[in-house]
Amino acid sequence: MGSVTRVQSDRIPVSLGFALGPLVTNQTPPPKQFLIQGVTHDGKVFRPSDWAERLCGVMSQFRPPGQRLVAGAPLAFSPYVHPVMVGAVKCVAVDARLEDLEPMAMEFVQNFARDNDLPFVEACVIGDQVTPK
Repeated sequence: MGSVTRVQSDRIPVSLGFALGPLVTNQTPPPKQFLIQGVTHDGKVFRPSDWAERLCGVMSQFRPPGQRLVAGAPLAFSPYVHPVMVGAVKCVAVDARLEDLEPMAMEFVQNFARDNDLPFVEACVIGDQVTPK
């Protein structure tokens, strides 16, 4: 059962051109997302150019319970670790639920970022876009 979320606002814009009162939903908030950004802390683009796909390929086995890779099927990235572009920067999105599934997998991606001097930041997910906080 989800918790009740209240949005503190007098006006919520809607496509019909009028405002509604405060919005109340019974939806649970989405899980936290993190980004490994493909630019080092010194501002250098991380190489090789396919680093994100390689990392996500290694992490492809970590999936929600009941979902598994099918033998002979094309490689599919895990929904918990997948490549994304943020503007012109190649990144890897990491879902916080990865840590619940396998703490050592989350530690692996965090160590990858740290060892390669890449920012590992919490992200704000807006629709299909991922933006760093």
